[in-house]
Amino acid sequence: QVQVVESGGGLVQTGDSLRLSCAVSGRTLGSYGMSWFRQAPGKEREFVAAISWNGASIRYADSVKGRFTISRDNAKNTMYLQMNSLKPEDTAVYYCATDFRNPVRAGLNPWEYDYWGQGTQVTVSS
Repeated sequence: QVQVVESGGGLVQTGDSLRLSCAVSGRTLGSYGMSWFRQAPGKEREFVAAISWNGASIRYADSVKGRFTISRDNAKNTMYLQMNSLKPEDTAVYYCATDFRNPVRAGLNPWEYDYWGQGTQVTVSS
C-alpha cells in the first residue's frame, strides 16, 4: 500500500509565495511519476503540474506557467510545488498523486494516476 501526504498549504495574500510538499511512503520501490491537481469549490479537479520519475519530463497548466515550479527529491520520496505570485484564483484544495503504471509520461489527466493524497488547502486573499 502507498500513502501520499500533502503539506504546506495555508492562507496567504495576493502576490505571496507558498511551497507545498508531498511525501510518499509504503510501497515505493520502483519508479513513479507525480503530479499536482487542484479543486476549487464548485469546480472540477484540474491539472496543475506533473513530473516524470527522473525529472526529465515536466508539464504545467497554462494558468500557472512561469509562477509555479514542480520538483522532486527521490532520495526523500518527496515532491514539491513552489508557488510564487499567488492569485485569488489559485485558491483551491491541492492534491498530490502518483503514477506507478507509466513513470515517464507526466500525465495531464486524473485517471492516469493511481494513489492520491487527502489534499491541502491553499487560500489566497485579495
